[in-house]
Amino acid sequence: MKYLLFSLLLAATAPALAQSSARPAPATAPDAARPLLQAEAACGQCKLGLPGKNCDLAVRLNGQAYFVDGTTIDEHGDAHAQDGFCNAIRQAEVQGTVVNNRFQATYFRLLPESPAAPAKP
Repeated sequence: MKYLLFSLLLAATAPALAQSSARPAPATAPDAARPLLQAEAACGQCKLGLPGKNCDLAVRLNGQAYFVDGTTIDEHGDAHAQDGFCNAIRQAEVQGTVVNNRFQATYFRLLPESPAAPAKP
């Protein structure tokens, strides 16, 4: 009987807990009324010199690096791949604002890597 009551209680509260931890995803299209910025994007700790012990997405705007809220490092591929955020600084189009020294992204699009220049003989 205890297990039945526990299961019912868990089933009733699980949807509420899942909704409370959800964060809004960045828009899939930029807002035409706001400026679209080009930023360097990478792991804040591995590539942009920000403090911390985990790998977290960051952008550099006007020479200043900020951790990103609104999207995560794992939403843009394998961070530890050769072209991943922990091994390469990539270009991104972003929209958002800096609040409390963090970039609150409302739009984030990783730009394709430019093709490597052919080797000269």
